Amino acid sequence: MSEYENQFVSTQDGLKLFVRRYGAPGKYLPVVCLPGLARTSADFHRLALALSSDAEQPRQVFAMDARGRGRSDYDPTPANYNVGVEMNDVLTMLTALSIGRAVFIGTSRGGILTMVLASIRPDVIAGAVLNDIGPVIEPAGLLRIKSYVGKLSQPASFEDGGEMLRRLFGAQFTKLTPDDWTAYAQRTFELRDGKIVPSYDLALAQTLASFDIAQPLPPLWPQFDALAGVPVMVVRGENSDLLSPQTVEQMRQRRPDLEVLEVPAQGHAPLLVEDDVIARLGTFVAGCERKRS
Repeated sequence: MSEYENQFVSTQDGLKLFVRRYGAPGKYLPVVCLPGLARTSADFHRLALALSSDAEQPRQVFAMDARGRGRSDYDPTPANYNVGVEMNDVLTMLTALSIGRAVFIGTSRGGILTMVLASIRPDVIAGAVLNDIGPVIEPAGLLRIKSYVGKLSQPASFEDGGEMLRRLFGAQFTKLTPDDWTAYAQRTFELRDGKIVPSYDLALAQTLASFDIAQPLPPLWPQFDALAGVPVMVVRGENSDLLSPQTVEQMRQRRPDLEVLEVPAQGHAPLLVEDDVIARLGTFVAGCERKRS
């Protein structure tokens, strides 16, 4: 039996979105996982397995590939790789899979989508985990992401890809082993037509083309405040250059009940694969269950 089921959802403009579904329907809140800008549902595999097979509260977990990423269709119009269109895709997925209320775990771009969702459909969110993202995005971190998205060289093997990623991210992820980097590469690249290529549309780089470090993005405090009625956890990588300690402190001042988890020796974005991190996330999700209305 497969560890998860493959599902496809049709968007309003005719694309097919890929969703991994873990576990069976039950009485507990489902979890929806939304990946980062150039990431896929594979990032949540270990976490999804743990949550869906929990001995006390097994729950369904849905992890979605945004358009242009992973096994979802690439968009012939790259301008559609924007938060507005992707927000509509999330709403379409929730409707198609009959997800009425869930705990959302969003990494980076997925966390932005979670905050935006709270501002337009707060009824669907029972709790939120924001993985290395907050209302203020540090320009230096965004500039670093802009420097490599859609611009990676083609690795000769996944081991070679792991070494490439180590050179890019080793200063932030200081304790990963060679095997860890290879596993990271297997979640970053895919084998297609005999070549190892990024698991996203290279045109995704256009979403960052206009970013100017001299003009920071507008803060998302109203969207963050829209989560006021539900439990919220922020996960920050100790070495993150996208989410600053100052922003986390501002979040805590607005939300004294905010749960904060800092992952040591990791940067943007924490991998969410370590046993202790998964345990903390499981405890948080169970807490949302106790507080559900």
